[in-house]
Amino acid sequence: MQIFHKLEDLPADFGPTTVSVGNFDGVHRAHTQVLSQIVQRAKENKFKAAAVAFEPHPARILRPDAGLKLLTPTPEKLRLLKSCGLDAVLLLPFTRDLSLLTPRQFAERILKKKLHAREVHEGYNFRFGHKAAGDVGLLGEFGKEMGFGVVVYPEMRLRGEPVSSSHIRKLLSQGRVSRARHLLGRSFCILSTAGRGRGYGSKYTVPTINLSRYEELIPKDGVYITRTRVAQECFDSVTNIGNRPTFGVESFAVESHLLNFHPLELTPETEVEIHFLDRLRDEIKFPSVEVLREQIARDVKKARRYFHLLHLADGERA
Repeated sequence: MQIFHKLEDLPADFGPTTVSVGNFDGVHRAHTQVLSQIVQRAKENKFKAAAVAFEPHPARILRPDAGLKLLTPTPEKLRLLKSCGLDAVLLLPFTRDLSLLTPRQFAERILKKKLHAREVHEGYNFRFGHKAAGDVGLLGEFGKEMGFGVVVYPEMRLRGEPVSSSHIRKLLSQGRVSRARHLLGRSFCILSTAGRGRGYGSKYTVPTINLSRYEELIPKDGVYITRTRVAQECFDSVTNIGNRPTFGVESFAVESHLLNFHPLELTPETEVEIHFLDRLRDEIKFPSVEVLREQIARDVKKARRYFHLLHLADGERA
């Protein structure tokens, strides 16, 4: 998959294309439905399948006080887009000049002249151009004039819930990682590096691995059943998100207890990736470290039961 970081990087003869424009935060099931269609249509017509995204997320420029946290930081988003089979991603810098383009200018300069679009596929609520003045109806009118077809997708809902980045963020803020997993089409994960903890896990309770500072979205504070990748090794795990109030001085951390733990050699560059499968409980302050240790043992027992049933289900499907 080719990645272009500005319009000028696109070859003059790039295309023709089937294309979708969006933020693609999370690359969830509704995104992949659209992307799979543009890939299929590109193959049928010997076009190139392309996605147009923005860096940074427009909300961070237009509404900086909102403090938007991303489901998928850009490197992860690009990896997921590549897995969809796209030929190219145009990752446009979201600048003031870009934000001031009228809908017509956006369609003509980017879709028609740069991407040589033949089909544009968008969700029903797609907006584009300065002050989001353009919608799919206007895009259709431009398409008739500029030589591209427009395919519009209705809202996707699963079990009554909308499949959207904003709704998935809401679910994660409530700790509903299992439901978020259903809408994403995969488990929600965070990727960072190994961090230095305060030694509570190994000294008082169980061996843990801490995540270094992570700036994007994480689930609500609490205890979760997870899978944790440390460098090239994967472990079933229980992960705590929060301030560890039992130890007095609160200090926020994301730390995973590896169920099949063995000594690991860690450096500040060691990758740690945590996949959230289900929620066990809230984080609470226990009256003593001993009571906390007993609760962790119960958490681990529930997690082992979860993984046992999961492995049985996987065996039956195989």
